[in-house]
Amino acid sequence: MSVHKIIEKKIMTNISSEFLQIENESHRHAVPAHSETHFKVTVVSKMFEGMPLIARHRLLNELLREELAGPVHALALHTYTTAQWIAKNRLSPDSADCLGGGK
Repeated sequence: MSVHKIIEKKIMTNISSEFLQIENESHRHAVPAHSETHFKVTVVSKMFEGMPLIARHRLLNELLREELAGPVHALALHTYTTAQWIAKNRLSPDSADCLGGGK
């Protein structure tokens, strides 16, 4: 199973989300073609209401502990309540370009 699919399955199994988007951004970094090392994850969930941002990130980091210890080098997390997502016009911020690796 691909790393992307593993991430998706773990989040979908453990977090009731209204919106989930997982983007493999490895191609924007100095890694071999078809790598699965850099991901951007956007999750919108009612479960996040009243939960501080750091707690949301800790939850996802714990869910993806094995992937972060292995194939995943970077994980950009964007976690929102429904109201926050609507206020952001249902758009996740763009990731910065890679500045390392000589690319």
